Amino acid sequence: MNDIERGGKSLLEAKCPQCEEVMANMGLDFESPKKDDLKKWEHIKSLYSVGITFHSCGCSGPGYIPNSKEKLIEYFEGIKTAYLKNIDFWRTRTEPTNKVEHNKDNQRNWAKLNSISANYKKEIVKNQEGIDFWLKKVQEIESKISLIK
Repeated sequence: MNDIERGGKSLLEAKCPQCEEVMANMGLDFESPKKDDLKKWEHIKSLYSVGITFHSCGCSGPGYIPNSKEKLIEYFEGIKTAYLKNIDFWRTRTEPTNKVEHNKDNQRNWAKLNSISANYKKEIVKNQEGIDFWLKKVQEIESKISLIK
């Protein structure tokens, strides 16, 4: 009972019962591989290093978690492709110059605008802001891919 959270604070870190090392919090939905399955444990280590864990509310599970290094890279490459498409949108978007264009832009592109600024209804979101936002996301995903490789 000493290694669980009480009142939002962890009294002690959870330690492995065999080696006494601090354990990573992989979430309630985590099912550990067999102790001698080194390949699966290496994959779990890769998942954890890029921030993928098995946390959820318990009802629907943690969502898709790739089951191999190759699938993990493929998964992140898919995310990167979506981010690059968002950059294309911001590169080709015509920035509104007046209130009428601003309102039309808000109606057509509210989801993309909202991902950059919660205040998109009152202020014009500049294309460069969108490009910078998605470039940062691409860099983050590329660093995750490099951690895996």
